[in-house]
Amino acid sequence: MTLNLIVIAIYMAVMVGIGWYSKRRATNESDFLVAGRRLGPVLYAGTMGALVMGGGATVGGIGLAYQHGISGMWLAFSLGFGVLVVSLTIASLVSRLKVYTVSQMLELRYGKGTAVISGLVMLGYAFMISVTSTIAYGSIFQVLFGLDKLPAVLIGGGVVVLYAFLGGMWSITLTDFVQFIIKTIGIFAILLPAAMVAVGGWEGLHAKLPESAFDITEIGWGTIFSYLIIYNLSIVIGQDVWQRIFTARSDKVAKWAGAAAGVYCFFYAIAGAVIGMAAKVLLPPDVNRNTVYGMVVDNVLPAGLSGLVLAAALAAIMSVSSGTLIASATVAKQDIVRGLRHRGLKSEAEQRAESHDEVRDSRWYILGFGILMIAMAAALNDVVAAITIGSAIVVTGLFVPVIGGMVWRRANLPGTIASIVAGIIVTFGHMAYVQDVYSDNSIFFGMAASFIAYIAGTLATKPTDPAIMAEWDARAKKA
Repeated sequence: MTLNLIVIAIYMAVMVGIGWYSKRRATNESDFLVAGRRLGPVLYAGTMGALVMGGGATVGGIGLAYQHGISGMWLAFSLGFGVLVVSLTIASLVSRLKVYTVSQMLELRYGKGTAVISGLVMLGYAFMISVTSTIAYGSIFQVLFGLDKLPAVLIGGGVVVLYAFLGGMWSITLTDFVQFIIKTIGIFAILLPAAMVAVGGWEGLHAKLPESAFDITEIGWGTIFSYLIIYNLSIVIGQDVWQRIFTARSDKVAKWAGAAAGVYCFFYAIAGAVIGMAAKVLLPPDVNRNTVYGMVVDNVLPAGLSGLVLAAALAAIMSVSSGTLIASATVAKQDIVRGLRHRGLKSEAEQRAESHDEVRDSRWYILGFGILMIAMAAALNDVVAAITIGSAIVVTGLFVPVIGGMVWRRANLPGTIASIVAGIIVTFGHMAYVQDVYSDNSIFFGMAASFIAYIAGTLATKPTDPAIMAEWDARAKKA
């Protein structure tokens, strides 16, 4: 156990050290928020893979496979599919726009009037994910160090806030890449082989598990469809994912390195599912699925190696936490506060010329949201309902106007506002009516309402101002 604690302590120290190293690279706001828009394919693919294959895909995916066999892969697979879709369809365009947020894309396409409402929707989604991630790695520290919840959350959250505060997206990019390497080694090279040896290989699994464990649809078509809709669509328009896209040095890097990250996620999903199936053989029946990861690590690995693999779980969770923390700060500053002050979008040249004062201001936003993130994580035990609501709202409120603006030139601001409002109202209304925040139908009805309002609101009003469309075309066109 002592050796494991040493490994974890070294890992945490490295994360802070990377944040300190990255501090000198954040000389303007573009550096701080989007790593200067100059990541190459290796760094870009690594940071995207680290973000998407977080605690849900790692700890959650293995737990689902413990319960449902190979079909437990669908959660992580859906996240990876979302990365593949966004990379091959809109990432190139998103990269060329040279903005900081999803809401700024809406403002660039439709004109002023969407920043605050769309920013509030995105902020709620990103911030609640950061809180949930903080609760998750806080629970790991409770077990590792024998701490109460508050000091455990303070330690884990403090490390994330510190390296994000110091270097912004540069430190998050570099820490994500290190975390990507750690969890890739931990899952593929250590835990998966050890678990398979412990159960006697694939033949051992077949001999000791029921046939249903090898049925890829055992988890249920309804669940599979829900994962593909909710997680896929939230990835396609999520601020945390878009903020990674903005870091790419070219639209080709955003497209092809992002696609490579999506393919990596598929292999990660399969590896996690097989580990979960092995855990079903090795562990007692009816184990809480959230504890399966830690229990199978203890079961098949010696001290030291188990510390490294536990660090892999921390890496997965902290990647998501840091990414959604900076996403929250960016949305609050760039969309909500800027929108309330009625300030316009900055050109690419103005972004490069921004003073270091903008970096200082962004740091304070990260610190403020980081403190709030830690406080909420310490106070709450389960925010699954809040995350479900946040994901539903961002999908039903923003997906149609975001994608619609890219494919339908007639679309305009009134249609966009109507779409956002209708999607959210119908989603909330149906959830309240059925008294179930987990209702898939609420999302489907909300998206239908959003689409209808988008079409009707657009066709009933004038087209977008030609000057706005000219600016959109100038940024969106290929070099």
